[in-house]
Amino acid sequence: MSPLPLITLLTDFGDRDSYVGVMKGVIAGINPHLRVIDLTHQIPPQAIALARFHLFTAFPYFPAGTVHMAVVDPGVGSARRAIAVELAQGSVLVGPDNGVFGGVVQQYRVQAAIALTNPAYWRVADPSATFHGRDIFAPVAAHLASGVPLSAVGDPIAPQTLVDLDLPVYQTTATGLMGMVQVIDQFGNLITNIPASRLHNRPWQVIWADQRIPAATTYSDVPPGHLLALIGSHGWLEIACHRGSAAQQLKAILGDTVTLTWQLTD
Repeated sequence: MSPLPLITLLTDFGDRDSYVGVMKGVIAGINPHLRVIDLTHQIPPQAIALARFHLFTAFPYFPAGTVHMAVVDPGVGSARRAIAVELAQGSVLVGPDNGVFGGVVQQYRVQAAIALTNPAYWRVADPSATFHGRDIFAPVAAHLASGVPLSAVGDPIAPQTLVDLDLPVYQTTATGLMGMVQVIDQFGNLITNIPASRLHNRPWQVIWADQRIPAATTYSDVPPGHLLALIGSHGWLEIACHRGSAAQQLKAILGDTVTLTWQLTD
């Protein structure tokens, strides 16, 4: 495998503690020339589904050959596998086998999957039971990004055994579509699990409780403070508030139902 000079990091560690900095220190100790990009460290604690969403929506914007390390790992120290997955397009995923990589694996063919069982590529032979990000994932990511072949870092596993999350999917109804809020971003936008591909060439609107939320193209299509629904840059139906928070205005939480109805035309 050719050298992989770029590593992305995604965690639920936040930026208050030194955990992220320590992992970067481990990476630099193995190869100080590697480039490291922080995808996000603001995933809520143990929110694997949210981490999965952010990784698979960000993944297409990085070059083939990038090593993507994700550490949202409530099962750290348990029997869950530590893995590296090489995709056919050349990138590598490194982290726990708990579903965080499921969105990417659904979209890109897996070339090979490895359980990280070779301690020669760990930071120490006896890793911490609570910080595999430092002792296993960061050093393995650094070695892979420096050109170590995937086969060296552990034992092969069957790609079909990789864990994915059992997430709700949108439903087709007699009058439209029914989905749910899968992400609430920092602007209070409600990102649903209804894909943009279902919304083309047909007029629609969103019904939330007793409110009708009109379809729009941009946030400024409605006056400030008004709600709208649009296709977000991530490719999913989004409910937003122009210069406000849709989450606050609708008192929305993750998992809330979203109803889309087709509009009749003359």
